[in-house]
Amino acid sequence: MKFPGSVLVSLILFVAETAAALCLSGAYRAAGDRMWQWLTLLFALLPCALVQLSLVFIHRDVSRDRPLVLLLHILQLGPLVRCVEVFYIYFHAGRVEEPYVSITKKRQMPKDGYSEEIEKEVGQAEGKLCTHRSAFSRASVIQAFLGSAPQLTLQLYICVLQQEITAARSIFMVLSLLSIVYGALRCNILAIKIKYDDYDVSVKPAAYLCIFMWRSFEIATRVTVLVLFSSVLQIWTLPVVLVNFFGFFFYPWILFWQSKSPFPENIEKALSRVGTTIVLCLLTFLYAGINMFCWSAVQVKLNDPDLINKSQNWYRLTVYYMLRFIENAFLLLMWYVYKTDIYLYVCAPLLVLQLLIGYCMAVLFMLVFYQFCHPCKKLFSSSISEGLLSCFKFLCFICKPPKSTVLMDKAEMKSENTDEAWSSSKTIDSQKGNPHQSASSNA
Repeated sequence: MKFPGSVLVSLILFVAETAAALCLSGAYRAAGDRMWQWLTLLFALLPCALVQLSLVFIHRDVSRDRPLVLLLHILQLGPLVRCVEVFYIYFHAGRVEEPYVSITKKRQMPKDGYSEEIEKEVGQAEGKLCTHRSAFSRASVIQAFLGSAPQLTLQLYICVLQQEITAARSIFMVLSLLSIVYGALRCNILAIKIKYDDYDVSVKPAAYLCIFMWRSFEIATRVTVLVLFSSVLQIWTLPVVLVNFFGFFFYPWILFWQSKSPFPENIEKALSRVGTTIVLCLLTFLYAGINMFCWSAVQVKLNDPDLINKSQNWYRLTVYYMLRFIENAFLLLMWYVYKTDIYLYVCAPLLVLQLLIGYCMAVLFMLVFYQFCHPCKKLFSSSISEGLLSCFKFLCFICKPPKSTVLMDKAEMKSENTDEAWSSSKTIDSQKGNPHQSASSNA
């Protein structure tokens, strides 16, 4: 049975970040910065509440009549109790023979074009551990993008305004960045396991390293760009954030309305239509929060029974990173034009170049992951290099002018050249005839 290390990492990051947020909010209160205190508390406690709700929803504690567990979740102690339960199950598994086991069938990765199907016995203890791992993975994603990402942006913005980085704030920002990167990593692993649920997937350490570097560069540069822009153009910060957020929030709903599919009713039997709508809105809310800061590996598809798009769409990935790079470059340009005196001792061109190179490094690690380290790369209908090449060919085809226009331009140029040649020959003939005229007049 696999050691539940992911559960332990999720709990450590959750507790450490919450404790650091409470300590930092106390420091803001002592310094008289009430606005920073309340914002820090908001971005710390709101995701905590959402994490408790997600754990209760995934484990179905409301329908199982567990009042003590519900009380502990209300007291914000749910993740701690769940972690204790996980390790209790892990250390007591195998001591008593389980009377009931389930048989799961998984396909192995294809070798020489052949994929073998294997059967595996899964006991009740292992099934419970699998449920706990899945619940903590989803809770880590919620904590990362609805709490840690806004928190990191806020604390870095405060550092820029106050031109000071304290020890408590720097520790808190490092914890927030680690939480975001870990949440993005869990999002990638969740996407792989959901899309390739029929296969026995094992992720190698090289893949984890590529994802970690990819997400670290991507998130760090994105947060820095947003903070630099908001520090000089505060009035335009809210429109930029709202356009990004609501664009990604409504995108799955627009695709759902265009498909004219029936309203999904199979999310949870105990939920009414209103409850299902609320759950779907929270899902798209989280999807928008992820895409604000990085590419969401899990693509929401509301007309699918699993609510997840299981196809690998290289076009959407390419368009996202191209538009995001253009947006980051534009925001950096606006910062460079309108930068204030607080950046007097900052080499602005070098900082802009470093941020753009950092984002390109993120794209490079992403390409390495999908091309060489993805555990299911053998199942791709086309590699990412082929997908990018076809995307660039499509973009070049769009940018290329129509053939009829080119032919018309050539015809016009040809007619213009003919007219110029005819007029020049006429001028030469007239010049040749002028000496005769002048000679006759002299005579």
